[in-house]
Amino acid sequence: MGRGRAAGRRRSPLGAFALAGVMALVSGCGSPVDFYRPGEGGADEPVVGLGGAAPYVRPRPGRPRAADPPGGVPVAPAGGRVYAATGPGMIAPGARGMPARLYVADGRGIEVIDPRTLRLVGRVGGGVAASAVVPSWDMRRLWAADTVHGVLVPVAVRTGRRGRPVKVADPAGLFFTPDGRTALVVAGRPRRLEVRDPRTMRPRASVPLPCAAANGDFSLRGRTLVLSCAAAGTLVRADVPRRRVAGAVRLPDGARPGDVRLSPDGGTFFVADAAKGGVWAVDARAFAPRGFVRTAPGARGLAISRDARRLFVAGGGTLAAIDFRTRRVTARWPLPGGGDAVPGGVSSDGRALWLADSSGLVYAVSTRTGRVLRHARLRGRPAGLCVHPQPGRYSLGGTGLYR
Repeated sequence: MGRGRAAGRRRSPLGAFALAGVMALVSGCGSPVDFYRPGEGGADEPVVGLGGAAPYVRPRPGRPRAADPPGGVPVAPAGGRVYAATGPGMIAPGARGMPARLYVADGRGIEVIDPRTLRLVGRVGGGVAASAVVPSWDMRRLWAADTVHGVLVPVAVRTGRRGRPVKVADPAGLFFTPDGRTALVVAGRPRRLEVRDPRTMRPRASVPLPCAAANGDFSLRGRTLVLSCAAAGTLVRADVPRRRVAGAVRLPDGARPGDVRLSPDGGTFFVADAAKGGVWAVDARAFAPRGFVRTAPGARGLAISRDARRLFVAGGGTLAAIDFRTRRVTARWPLPGGGDAVPGGVSSDGRALWLADSSGLVYAVSTRTGRVLRHARLRGRPAGLCVHPQPGRYSLGGTGLYR
């Protein structure tokens, strides 16, 4: 693998620093790990490289209910707060010891990068046109969504072994119910929500949707999944236990909703809007808009700080931070290149937010100052980014949804 040269002492939009091996991602490398090939079954080479994960700090448990899965993992938020179990270093036992990795979906495959060295340590290639990488409920498996070939490709995190692709029509989104017993696949073009087995992805039921959806998040108790339909400017509320659409709300004309995040108190859904340049606050109970926070044109991706006090809004060359309590923008930072960046997740210690943009840039910015901490330029055009593992008792899928 070739080595890049230092960027020099002159300041640049990416910061005055250089990291050995960054440009190696551009120049290519010998014998990359290719741990999935379409049409094959069985094992393949494991992902090379080992890495440590932050220690797990056991959160204060909620009261287990009869519907809880084996092991007593509570469905209700721990301590009455939605993100009480996603604080710094709170890696779940099932994810302990997993190597910290960046999984970058570039439409041709998935590049696997060590976030500490920014070296390429593996690649899912062989014709996998991945647009997103989603952790399973127990975080022991990753699902690569390939909308071109209409498949979901499973990959075991610890061993790098992959399973057979599962046929799914236009998998625009993948979610898991808080009890871990159900997978919900958002089929974009067919406009439906498919209810499937979370391990095998075998179909169980199908719920027609009024519009083509993609992004979403669950309500406080996990009984409702709120989905955004960008082209229709609409939010849809799906009743998960009853397997039906329970309501829809049309945002003001011209709205183009994107990422969805539930507030720490569970009372509000925040919805990014690239067209309006900000975030809608939607009452979770009444399912109606209750305000709008303007951030910057092109706002599309959302992420939550490790202390659950701020909502990060990315897009249009800007990263904004919104205080959940006051609903005011506390910071606006320019992003490198002014590209259309998508968040991949906050680091386990909460100090960095990883983003990727379509120009091929993957980088981490400080969650305190907005300064670029490190960066790498890839050969492809990133369409999705997944930081794994992240703190939380379990993954709800989507783009970095944890509880």
